[in-house]
Amino acid sequence: MLNTEQIAKIRMARTRNIGPVTCQLLLSKFKTAQAVLEAIPELSAKGGRRIIPAPSSDIKKEIDKTLALGGEYIIWGETEYPRHLARFQDAPFILTARGHKHLLSEAGLAIIGARNASLNARKLAQSIAGAIGQHHITIISGLARGIDTSAHLGSLPTGTIAVIANGIDQIYPAENTELFHQIAQDGLILSERPIGATPSARFFPMRNRIIASLSKAVLVIEAAKNSGSLITAREAVDRGIDVMALPGSPIDPRSVGCNSLIQDGAYLVQHAEDVLDILKNFQATEPLAPQTYRIQTEMSMDMSHKEREKVKAYIQEFLSHDPISIDELVRVCHFSAGMVNAVLIEMELAGKIYRHHGNRISLAADQF
Repeated sequence: MLNTEQIAKIRMARTRNIGPVTCQLLLSKFKTAQAVLEAIPELSAKGGRRIIPAPSSDIKKEIDKTLALGGEYIIWGETEYPRHLARFQDAPFILTARGHKHLLSEAGLAIIGARNASLNARKLAQSIAGAIGQHHITIISGLARGIDTSAHLGSLPTGTIAVIANGIDQIYPAENTELFHQIAQDGLILSERPIGATPSARFFPMRNRIIASLSKAVLVIEAAKNSGSLITAREAVDRGIDVMALPGSPIDPRSVGCNSLIQDGAYLVQHAEDVLDILKNFQATEPLAPQTYRIQTEMSMDMSHKEREKVKAYIQEFLSHDPISIDELVRVCHFSAGMVNAVLIEMELAGKIYRHHGNRISLAADQF
């Protein structure tokens, strides 16, 4: 059963305009989730729009439905939270899981690729996933049609994790209904979104960062230009996680992405043995930890109204739709880090700004 503080953490994470980094910042400042919930209305009002925390009744219904389905919560900061995921600043604050959580104990291999993949590519993905799984490496993918489906099918007997962009009670795509239930029984279904949440395009890139963060490497098999698979590959590179790709015909649009990744420095692989050799090399050389970013927790909450408005005016002047480093913003504003961070939190809670991976921030889309 969940305790009072855990329930408060879920409520905090489900509150509008509060992302995973902000959850960490607020918890660091106020020490308990319950204290954060009490502070949110006043903080957001200072930012320009009063926000009320997610209702307790809604969270109780969510928890009851999740537990009734056999789901479990994995909460940031607790002992069972995956250590390789916790390394990243934007690690999900709340995860819901359905299946075997022990599969999260070690980083796995992500296998991703085109939804409209060729038959040969699907067969190869399934074969590689099965061979890699035989070496006690969990395969991670996104349960999409095409390469994702093949990767899960190949690794069902050895261990597979499906990271989805909807609730753990929602099946998408519908054609993977049987596979979904097989993974829930023999593998792990994992989501950052609450039970009942339906698929939405804007949540897939967020899902992709989890796939990358859970992995010791990412393997791409067929990917068109500007595909979701390339978003995951970029997320991996940003996090210091190596990328592998299978080359393909230059006249096949489904190979453009993989060939571009190889041109940009991704490992060229053709067989499971190539992948295993690279993974063994990682283990032998103990690769450097991925680049991490300091979360600035200093906040000056006791500013006067005049000081707060002055800081806010400077921030709004310097920000645009392009993300910039918070450390850089502090330098150019000529205010203390504590003052800038306090106002940023207030503006974020009010929906005025948006926080990005890598300690960066921008104006929210509707602020232009």
